[in-house]
Amino acid sequence: MKFWTRNLILLATLILISVWSKPIIADDTNTQTNTSGSNTNITGGYESTTTNNNDGQTNTTTDNSTTTSTTNGAGIPPPSANSPSYSSMSQDVCSMGVSGSVSTGIVGISGGKHFIDENCERIKLAKVLQDFGMKVASVAVLCQDARVHAAMQSAGTPCPFNGKIGAEAQALWDKYPELRPDYDLYLAKKEIISKVDAELLAQQLKEAEEEAARVAAEEARQAEIEARIAAEEEAKLNEEISNIDVIVDSEPIRIHE
Repeated sequence: MKFWTRNLILLATLILISVWSKPIIADDTNTQTNTSGSNTNITGGYESTTTNNNDGQTNTTTDNSTTTSTTNGAGIPPPSANSPSYSSMSQDVCSMGVSGSVSTGIVGISGGKHFIDENCERIKLAKVLQDFGMKVASVAVLCQDARVHAAMQSAGTPCPFNGKIGAEAQALWDKYPELRPDYDLYLAKKEIISKVDAELLAQQLKEAEEEAARVAAEEARQAEIEARIAAEEEAKLNEEISNIDVIVDSEPIRIHE
């Protein structure tokens, strides 16, 4: 009898505790988001409450737990963009390859292109014409380069012009300067030469004016000196004449029989 009574009391106590105590609420949220290479996993919202009623005393314990875990992979760069390699394929081809690439955090771009080396072609053409005995044509090809044309002008051997060479070619280049490959450089040099010539001319005129003023001042000073000397000589002569007159006046007049 005592055994059953004790079990009933324990069961009743457990039922009362279950009714009086606050239900345990568990909120477990597991969310995963994928955006542009970023993974985010958040777990939390767990709350636990326990109430004990013993001899009229109530003890309440609350446990709140939140856990957050974040993994971000957005900073990982994409694979690098490599520049393509270019080759001229032959030593007798006047071309060169240029390539480049750009890599960003989002995209990588690369590309390349062949470019013709006109200076190389000009040299090869001049050599072939020289081998064929076409010396004037060979020089004319080289003269298409502005640097060669300017160098020939500076050396006093102007480039050919429509079959003319020497002084005749120079006269045509002076008549049609717009046809020069170094026309812009020619205009710049001409402007500098004109400016310097104008400055030299102004300096020469200034020096000539200063020399003329100096000569005029020297002549005026010399004339003044000569005038002063002439005045002194004239005064001295007048004084001598006055002395002669006084002597003549003081001598007795004698009458010769």
